Amino acid sequence: MVENAEKENTEKPQFRMQKMYIKDLSFENPNAPQVFTDRQKTDPSVEVNLQLNNKQIDADHWEISLHITSKVSSKEDSKVLFILEIEHAAVFMLKNIPSEHMAMLLGVDCPTLLFPFTRQIVSQVSIDGGFVPFLMEPVNFMGLFQNAQKKKEEAKN
Repeated sequence: MVENAEKENTEKPQFRMQKMYIKDLSFENPNAPQVFTDRQKTDPSVEVNLQLNNKQIDADHWEISLHITSKVSSKEDSKVLFILEIEHAAVFMLKNIPSEHMAMLLGVDCPTLLFPFTRQIVSQVSIDGGFVPFLMEPVNFMGLFQNAQKKKEEAKN
């Protein structure tokens, strides 16, 4: 009876984040200190690029990383206020997961768990750089995943 219970536990799907870490972090404030003395009349212009990467480490572990580059500039004169780049990653244990669910876990569930922590780091770094908190908008990873799947389907046809 105990042997069956142990076998059942080892065969159950397991999904959890095991470790988060910063792989790369850069904050540039190229126009300091003038940028702090100039009066800004409008909200800044913001460019954000996000790239999602995943890499299998071993049979049960995957590294998921969010690589975000953001450039914040003044709308009046296009002067760069700051450039922030981060690669924030986590190791996830994905054990006994049916293969048909892996793409969704890697492309939606894992980054959805990681992103709020990445967003907090970005916000704090902008504060430490002398600016107001830079709060990135939430990301709909499900929508991004579905769009990517749709494009793959269209490319096949």
